[in-house]
Amino acid sequence: MTVARRDLLLGSAVAGLVGGIAPVPLFAADRRAADGAGALPMPAPSDQLPAALPVQDAARVLMDRGWLFHEGDVEPAPLDTHNATYLSVKAGNARGAAAVDYDDSDWQTVELPHDWASFQPFVKTANVAQGYRPRGIGWYRRSFRLDPALRGRRIELEFGGIATNATVWVNGSVVSHNFSGYNAVRIDLTPFARFGDEANVVAVRVDANAMEGWWYEGAGLYRHVWLGDYAPVSIATDGVHCDPRKTAQGWHVPVTTTLTSIAADDATVTVEARLLDPKGGIVAQGQAQATVPSLDQGMATLDLPVTDPVLWSVEQPTLYTVQVRVLRDGRVADERRVPIGFRTLRFDAAQGFFLNDRHVKLKGVCLHQDHAGVGTAIPDALIGWRLERLKAMGCNAVRSSHNAPTPELLDWCDRLGLLVMNENRQFNPAPEYRAQLEWLVRRDRNHPSVILWSVFNEEPMQGTPSGVEMVKRMAHWVRALDDSRPVTAAMNGAFFDPVNVAQVVDVTGFNYYQGDYDRYHQLNPAKPMTSSEDTSAFMTRGAFETDPARHIASSYDVEAASWGDTHRGAWKKIAERPFVAGGFVWTGFDYHGEPTPYEWPTIASFFGIMDLCGFPKVAFDIHRAAWVDDAPVVAIAPHWSWSGREGKPTKVMVLSNAERVVLRLNGKTVGEAAVDRLMGNEWTVPYAPGRIEAIAYRGGREVARAAHETVGAPVALRLTPARTVMAGDTEDAQAITIDAVDAKGRHVPTANLMTRFTVEGGAIIGVGNGDPNSHEPEKGHQRSLFNGLAQMIVRPDVGRGRITIRAMADGLKPASLRLDRLGVTPRAQVATVPAETDLRDWRRSPRFDTRPAADLAPAASDNNGWAFVRAGTPTPAEPAGWRIYRTMLTPRRAVVARGGELGFASIAGMASLYVDGKLVAEKRDPKPGPLSATLPAGEGKRTIALIVAGLGNIESGLIGRVTVRPR
Repeated sequence: MTVARRDLLLGSAVAGLVGGIAPVPLFAADRRAADGAGALPMPAPSDQLPAALPVQDAARVLMDRGWLFHEGDVEPAPLDTHNATYLSVKAGNARGAAAVDYDDSDWQTVELPHDWASFQPFVKTANVAQGYRPRGIGWYRRSFRLDPALRGRRIELEFGGIATNATVWVNGSVVSHNFSGYNAVRIDLTPFARFGDEANVVAVRVDANAMEGWWYEGAGLYRHVWLGDYAPVSIATDGVHCDPRKTAQGWHVPVTTTLTSIAADDATVTVEARLLDPKGGIVAQGQAQATVPSLDQGMATLDLPVTDPVLWSVEQPTLYTVQVRVLRDGRVADERRVPIGFRTLRFDAAQGFFLNDRHVKLKGVCLHQDHAGVGTAIPDALIGWRLERLKAMGCNAVRSSHNAPTPELLDWCDRLGLLVMNENRQFNPAPEYRAQLEWLVRRDRNHPSVILWSVFNEEPMQGTPSGVEMVKRMAHWVRALDDSRPVTAAMNGAFFDPVNVAQVVDVTGFNYYQGDYDRYHQLNPAKPMTSSEDTSAFMTRGAFETDPARHIASSYDVEAASWGDTHRGAWKKIAERPFVAGGFVWTGFDYHGEPTPYEWPTIASFFGIMDLCGFPKVAFDIHRAAWVDDAPVVAIAPHWSWSGREGKPTKVMVLSNAERVVLRLNGKTVGEAAVDRLMGNEWTVPYAPGRIEAIAYRGGREVARAAHETVGAPVALRLTPARTVMAGDTEDAQAITIDAVDAKGRHVPTANLMTRFTVEGGAIIGVGNGDPNSHEPEKGHQRSLFNGLAQMIVRPDVGRGRITIRAMADGLKPASLRLDRLGVTPRAQVATVPAETDLRDWRRSPRFDTRPAADLAPAASDNNGWAFVRAGTPTPAEPAGWRIYRTMLTPRRAVVARGGELGFASIAGMASLYVDGKLVAEKRDPKPGPLSATLPAGEGKRTIALIVAGLGNIESGLIGRVTVRPR
């Protein structure tokens, strides 16, 4: 889409930039202080913005701003007459909050992504699996205008995800019922669209009481919304399949393009494809012809041979771009730019997973879309930051648990070099659920990060003939759309049953049951297998003694669910078996809901390697030691500030990937051993204040050192950002860490005190501290430190300037942080519509030869004698005479309170305007022109009647908009 074309959608909004795709650094690495003594357990800030995500479809424009939200259901008024009932079932005549003219003037303005459940308090009687947060029903509304130049083009509206069951209306007509919170909702607006001054109204009713998962799922429009306009013959959404292939003859990129048409006639187009290298240079190109039937689809296929491409890998995730253009009559009608990566993958029954014919052990984690403070409405930049935290500990794979991920997560994985097990939500081959599965594959099959399709998670029917028949069909549909990746299913049993779904998938997925790895492999030596879920260990960040009464789990990696194992034990079982391709730890981060092993007042899980905020637990260092191969690692636990514990035996864990480690306390060696990389090294040391340090050696040479010191009482707060710069576009977001320091500036890991914040030049959209037992609100400007740490999520204002953040706590020196807010071109947004009511729908009387009385009206059940007309539709030329145009106005609450202005943009003919039977204005010039009148404040319906005198032989009547604006 050109800027000129895009501006037709945007009004005054600014078009966004479309950049090239190249592998670039994203966020700061995990650079903690060299010896760790009193250091903040978070990475040092970056001084650069993260790389922009790719723009595949420049015809799509964000519609995240300008939404109005109402919590709770809105019941329409009862139908009290036959005529009202008759009209209510007609197209465009939705009632209640779905009606075009519904009064939403007192609804809350929100910006997407939006999770209204994240604003709720924790309530003991609410659903435990959903984290004790009430969800309920909510409504959203949004108005926008389309330029008349867009008539004849295909208009599409896409909701990235709606939690959970949703009904969508456009201009008073139902356009979609959706029964999943994880698939995109795509709506062809073309037949419903209105152009010019008449606004389009979208209404969405969301029933978040419906649950698909046993975890916190959020509520509402928690992913992006997009509006796109396309040529009559254009590329279908997700219509380009261009995943590279390698054969004996070398690499090639098969490009299949699905085309769709709303044109009146069949059309022949040229599809042109170019392969661009990371710098934008053309590597290969080709063309193909296609004929697209009217109101149907067509297909174009071509193939691009490639010589010696740079491969995409975990270490070097090199991305190319396939540019596909549709040319009609020599002009570009549509375009896509799809990032791809050249890589091969295979799962071997004996040796596990191979990427580019090189063995790669899957060091993975399971993820829910959820973060402290924002719930499921995670900004794109925060998604990237979370993934970079995983990459810093040596993680190379993620599993989308247990549903389709947001597409931005896959974009980040492509750039970071993270491998993805992409998982379907509903285990059901019925048509609606088949459509969800096929949507997932079509959307994600070009991502080089995706290596596995998982059709289900832990289904009781996995060991039944019915379950096998279901999986056979689902796997067949996946393979029909993508033959390059294997299909798996995350099974939690039935592996040895005579009939089970492992017999009809490509890779057997083990959820736990790690004691059965060897037996399964012996009985099925030709079947590849992987752990699809493992561990389920419990830790409370910063706590080193289990206390069931207080719902606290020790961080020494000794607590695990009955079905799982510790972090060390679970990985050891995977690492020592080459035939197990790898594992996916449950979970990378703590998440709201599914509180385990404790319930109320616990409101979140204990499973994470990191807590809800992304603060590391000891598990983070356990996995760093086991997973990081390209840099020395050494870490020590616990912290060394234990007032009152002097002389008592204290367990010390050292985690390292070196060969040998020495433990020293106040300069004296208290332990030395060969490193056990998988299980770590442990000593029991009498606690003495001072400095404890671990020194790691390889080849007799020191390669890394970690230390903790006994710190003093907190005297001041400290603010540490993820980045020192932010983009001034209101979309960027980052996590700011709050901690307390002692008189020497050292992190105090035992501080638990309330902190308060202010921000200028931005907004705080969420707060947290990682405590799974905390009931403090996750919105607002205060949060307690939990075991030394808290977090705020900050979103910048628009434009260049500074963001100033201040933190305060009673008795401590406050902290101040300044961030540079860079002037960037914001991504384009669909322009909003001013607060006004359009009086669109009118009844038009028959023509009278003599002037009728103003109170003349159709009978209550007359749907035939008086015509239904819309403002802006002229009455054709006819003999001279009079007509009455009547409508009913229920003023919006703002007009009720302050009065309003009734405005006719253009009336053809002389006219008299009556409100509730009273003459309020006249137009004496028969030429087309405006007319306005004041509406007094007050409640109740108003009857608007306009008597128009037509001169004959020319158009007459309402030839322009009719609006009511608050005064």
